[in-house]
Amino acid sequence: MNIAMWHKALKVMPNVSREEWEGLDFISKWLISTRAAVLIMTFISALLAGLFAWRDNSFNVVPWLALTFGLVMAHASNNLLNDYIDYIRGVDQKNYYRAMYGVQPLVHGLMSKRKHLAYFTVTGTLALGIGLYLIWYNSFDPFIWILLGIGAFLLLFYTWPLKYIAMGELAVFIVWGPLMIAGGYYVIVHQWNWNVALASIIYGLSVTTVIFGKHIDKMPVDREKKIHTLPSLVGERIARYMVIGMMISPYLLIIYLIAVQYFTPLMLIVLFAVPRLRQVLPAFLKPRPTERPAGFPEGQGGWPLYFAPLAFTYNSSFGTLFVLSLIADVLIRILLPAFWR
Repeated sequence: MNIAMWHKALKVMPNVSREEWEGLDFISKWLISTRAAVLIMTFISALLAGLFAWRDNSFNVVPWLALTFGLVMAHASNNLLNDYIDYIRGVDQKNYYRAMYGVQPLVHGLMSKRKHLAYFTVTGTLALGIGLYLIWYNSFDPFIWILLGIGAFLLLFYTWPLKYIAMGELAVFIVWGPLMIAGGYYVIVHQWNWNVALASIIYGLSVTTVIFGKHIDKMPVDREKKIHTLPSLVGERIARYMVIGMMISPYLLIIYLIAVQYFTPLMLIVLFAVPRLRQVLPAFLKPRPTERPAGFPEGQGGWPLYFAPLAFTYNSSFGTLFVLSLIADVLIRILLPAFWR
């Protein structure tokens, strides 16, 4: 076991040599291959689904644990499939961003296509197995079949063709917002809640800023490869302003949900993310620099990516505070139920 590498792979997308790779244990290789550092976004979505259920006195630990594990495995499966499809289509090459900001086992010759598919098959089977378990657990509820079907479709077809026809960003928003959070809430509570669905938009938009930033960074290369992401269609300037809008809109949604008394004012804890927002906004107001700015990190989540790591840093801050504020919201309702009824 290489616990130090586990920890590193959960924080960044590490670059490793062939010699280092050969000395790694299976878990380290799986964490690196699945880009485990970004799986935290899925964990937060699952955590939010559980917190909303707890808020409504309907939390059940068994389906929540299964939901969380299944969603993380689905995200990991998607990352493995993305790398495989982009590799066999000739997109991922050593001069492409994916192979520059972190190791891509197929591109760097660290893993055969057969073994990569084996990783995907095992991980995907675990995700599917958990999905079927949750369907059984919920007495074969037809709506959960629909949720599973939507998730499977977006997992399998995100890289191609959705990403190629400017639908990838919408897919990301749907998955990490309404599908994981509002759908996850339904799996736990057995009922749909439109306020939870609206609240799920808050985190869904936050996650979407990361993929938007990444696609802005890759826009010139993607155009050459005929990958028509939404930023490549609308242009860099509009795409940057769209990211700014997606960073600001969640605060407006939170204020609205406080005004209609779905949230308590404790949700304003998220305002502590505003200083981080003010740090990243100036970068999105200007075109992407052609060279690495002085002091900007290089590799492992840094340059040649620029907007993506900025958005990820902000998303991490906002997501953490959103979770903390929701925990505070839940606790005040438990401790002072009559006051907040």
